Amino acid sequence: MNTSKAPARKGAASSARRRARQAALTGLYQWLISHEDPAAIQVHVEEQEVHSGCDRAHFESLLHGCIAQATQLDADLSRHVDRPTAELSPVEHAALMIGAYELRHCIEIPYRVVINEAVELTKAFGGTDGHKYVNGVLDKTAADLRSQEVLAAKADRS
Repeated sequence: MNTSKAPARKGAASSARRRARQAALTGLYQWLISHEDPAAIQVHVEEQEVHSGCDRAHFESLLHGCIAQATQLDADLSRHVDRPTAELSPVEHAALMIGAYELRHCIEIPYRVVINEAVELTKAFGGTDGHKYVNGVLDKTAADLRSQEVLAAKADRS
């Protein structure tokens, strides 16, 4: 039995999911700027290199789920942002939406992973210190949306 394949699959799945988040960020950025039709945005993103090798199902879930639930996600985030979400940088706003969506709907992804992935997106595509802002907002949002998981993690650390 070749055990070396198991970690490679996990890493490959992780990379595919990370690329899905990057593709979704691209699409959400476009939607936040233009409010273009989500189906047209999906077609446009799928034509770009960022979509190559991504977890297509996760990409579609993020893109369409974030757009369809934008009002709810912004409400989740609004308790912890210092200004209306419409005034946020589109990159930070898109990363926060992805994070809030995953916290709310992708329970199989640990909350720390959700936050880390959103921070990494913001580091790669956002402003100089935007990742710090995204980290703080999502940390507080996780406490709201996944209180038991957050409390259990804090208990494990003490």
